[in-house]
Amino acid sequence: MEKVLGFTILSFFITGILLVPFIDFLYKIKMQRQTQKTLDPMNNRAVIFDKLNNDKVGTPIGGGLLIIFVVSILTLWAYVLLQVEVKFWELFVVLFAFVSFGILGFYDDMKKVLNVKDTTFFGLRFKYKFIIQWILALIIGSIFYYQLGYSFFYLHWFGSVGLGLFFILFSAFVVVSFVNAFNITDGLDGLSSGLFLICLIAFLIISSNIVDTFLGIFIAILMGSIAAFLYFNIYKARLWLGDVGSLSLGAALAVIGLLTGKITALALIGGVFVLEVASSLIQLLSKKYLGRKAFPIAPLHLYFLNRGWEEPKIVMRFWLLGFIFAIIGLYIAFA
Repeated sequence: MEKVLGFTILSFFITGILLVPFIDFLYKIKMQRQTQKTLDPMNNRAVIFDKLNNDKVGTPIGGGLLIIFVVSILTLWAYVLLQVEVKFWELFVVLFAFVSFGILGFYDDMKKVLNVKDTTFFGLRFKYKFIIQWILALIIGSIFYYQLGYSFFYLHWFGSVGLGLFFILFSAFVVVSFVNAFNITDGLDGLSSGLFLICLIAFLIISSNIVDTFLGIFIAILMGSIAAFLYFNIYKARLWLGDVGSLSLGAALAVIGLLTGKITALALIGGVFVLEVASSLIQLLSKKYLGRKAFPIAPLHLYFLNRGWEEPKIVMRFWLLGFIFAIIGLYIAFA
């Protein structure tokens, strides 16, 4: 554990030192959303969303780029130079999920910065990006099944549940779900990154219990980098993760949960992310099939913002809820 926590400290200081010049660089290249004109998955203008987030126009996006760079380099360093005991495919699936979804997110960020319309080739519509997410997720699921030998997961009260070949589809669903859940939650200053840090602490405890040194080191490195980023991301944020960060971190959280085999714990530890994506899904289905909104606005954090709650109040209370979910998830994981 001493070595693992040392990586957290190292990652924190490296990311922290690089963040200030990185933020200046993002301003220099104008890596900022210039207007607040958001489209929902049905390609309709999200007017209320834009009104509530109009004050965030001009804040640099793309903080996830630095996190991906620092975490990937330190993880490879730990693997190559320190000879950490790990299966090559475990290292590969973690970094593949982390980097590939980051690339997809970076595409989304560039589209927003350049204000590209969805009618052009560069401006792929949501459904096509969703298909790409599934392709990447199915590759991840195939690695779990064919290379790592995963074909079951542990379900609390029921024990191990074998899925056979269907584990590929199941794990792909988990990845796509958490990628979108994280992306949806990343709407208020410090909200998603703070919740993610809580999740990482919980999974660090789980990984130490199952004696997975590599996974523990990866989580520790990610913790340090996220903690440094959070310093600049809390209200009022000087930097946002951007889609490059939210998609990559969502994929990383899903893969961490799959590697531990604690799917029930993953759903609970990431409970706030689950609530956020569930509220958005209910809203989307209600508008499409019932012709009306289930909520005045979704996801959940925007509902409270629309009711007049101050942003820091929402974030702090969601962090507290995330902490409670993490405690319950740990209880389930060790029960």
